[in-house]
Amino acid sequence: MTARSPRLVHTGNVVVDVVMYLPHLPEVGGDVLASGSRITAGGGLNVMVSAARQGLPVAYAGMHGTGPFADLAREHLAQAGIDLVQPALPEIDTGFSVALVDPEGERTFATSVGAEARLGPADLARVDLRPGDVVYVSGYSLAYPSNGPALAAWLPTVPPEVTVVVDPGPLVAEIPASVLTAARERADWWSCNEREARLLTDRSDPEAAAVTLAERTGRVGVLVRVGPQGAVLATGGRSLRVPAFPVTVVDTNGAGDAHVGAFVAALVAGLDPVRAVRRANAAAALAVTRRGPATAPTAAEVDELLAGAASR
Repeated sequence: MTARSPRLVHTGNVVVDVVMYLPHLPEVGGDVLASGSRITAGGGLNVMVSAARQGLPVAYAGMHGTGPFADLAREHLAQAGIDLVQPALPEIDTGFSVALVDPEGERTFATSVGAEARLGPADLARVDLRPGDVVYVSGYSLAYPSNGPALAAWLPTVPPEVTVVVDPGPLVAEIPASVLTAARERADWWSCNEREARLLTDRSDPEAAAVTLAERTGRVGVLVRVGPQGAVLATGGRSLRVPAFPVTVVDTNGAGDAHVGAFVAALVAGLDPVRAVRRANAAAALAVTRRGPATAPTAAEVDELLAGAASR
């Protein structure tokens, strides 16, 4: 028997994204005509696609339903070569998110939950973890009434040989304190954006927020993504800003997901944290030059950007 390669095991939520490109956001009670739109699988899919395109095997351990949105989600998972851990839930479809994208590439979301919000203890018992695997935990799951408590009870049982990466996401303020504590105590890596870091620490400076989070969180380190300024890496009580790559932004939807997936893949490949963050910054930079949610680049595209930057 040959040893199984390490995987990213994603416990978050794949939903369907209804993306609309707007000249501006409508006023309250108003309407605006979109310049374009698309319907595609998204949510947790974006992190998984990013990792898979960097060469890391991926398994989806979240829930999926029965219906047209669930069918679309499974189609995209299969196209990306991602394994399913859970059976389909009957009588409920996968949920969806409406993403409104303005001309600067910023996006605003509204989400309707479905089967992905029904992860329970029996479902997590199906997850077969082995040394070297990386478990990804999403703040969306932590905020859901079923998923959050189930994950809070399960995370302390995850073996120490398995790396846990937590991304608290935009719903960070809605995660129950006990659930957030369980995730924080087991996290090896905590990856969030500047807004989320500020909400968690009351510190507006991302470097100070990263150090504060690292003092409270996990066993290895913290990343705070700061968009066009790159990312702050905090380990061992110190912080380091890893610069971004200058690009023309088309759509920021999925940039954070591309960053996390590439970072995890780089760690599994044996890169040190600084080089892993630099590679993640390159992946995010390429992702924002493309329209759509699942725009993470391939490993070859990241290699090319890094090589070009090194030659300048």
